[in-house]
Amino acid sequence: MNAQPDQVEGFGMISAAGLFAGIDHDQAQRLRCLMVALRLDRGAVLFREGDEGDRLYLIQSGMIKLGRTAPDGRENLVAVLGRGEFIGELTLFDPGPRTATATAVTESELLELSHDAVGEWLEENPAASKHLLQELAHRLRRTNEAVTDLIFADVPGRVAKALLDLADRFGTNTADGVHVTHGLTQEELAHLVGASRETVNKALAEFIARNWIRLEGRSVHILDVERLARRAA
Repeated sequence: MNAQPDQVEGFGMISAAGLFAGIDHDQAQRLRCLMVALRLDRGAVLFREGDEGDRLYLIQSGMIKLGRTAPDGRENLVAVLGRGEFIGELTLFDPGPRTATATAVTESELLELSHDAVGEWLEENPAASKHLLQELAHRLRRTNEAVTDLIFADVPGRVAKALLDLADRFGTNTADGVHVTHGLTQEELAHLVGASRETVNKALAEFIARNWIRLEGRSVHILDVERLARRAA
C-alpha cells in the first residue's frame, strides 16, 4: 500500500459524514484526534480481500473502488466510493477478514479510525451510537435495493441507474447537462451493474443514439437526465 501519514484537519468533514452525522464540534474534534490521515496514489491498494480488518476509512478526497474475486478468478466491482463516504465500517463492530479489495481510482486522501479508538469514543459519546446504527441501516437498505435491481431490472435500466448514481456523487453541472469523471473502464462499469461488457456497451450505444449521454474516455456527459431517470425507474 502506497500510503503515507499526513496532517489533515477534517473536523467539518467528520460531522457532515453520514456515519457521524449530527455530532457536535467538540465530539468531531475528539474523533479527529483519534484518526490517522493517509494519502493514496492512483492505483494504490488500501487493503486486499481476506486481509484482517479492524478499522474504517473516511474518504476526504478522491475515489476508491471496491472489488471482489470470484472462485473462478473473475474480478467484480462492488462499489465506487468518494468524498464523505466510509470504507470498512462493519469492522468497527465485527473485526474480521476484508470482504473486498479497496483500490484508489484517483489520488485520494483518507482518515483512518481503528476499532479500539471508536470504542473508546463511543464510551465518551454514547448518544452517537444512534447515528451509527441509522447509517448502517441506510447502508443495508441500499444493499437490498441493489439486490432487487439485479433480480428485477433489465441491464439498460441498471446502467442508467448506475450512471445517475455516479452523476449524483461525482458529477459537475454544465450548461448542457452533467459531466461525470468516474475513472472506470467499460469492463468495470459492466461489473458494477452485474452484466457482461457486451450487454452494457449495447445499452450505452442506445443511450448515445437517443442523445441521452456522450462518452468521453473514462467520463460520461449526461445530456438528458430526465429521460435517463425514466429509463432507470
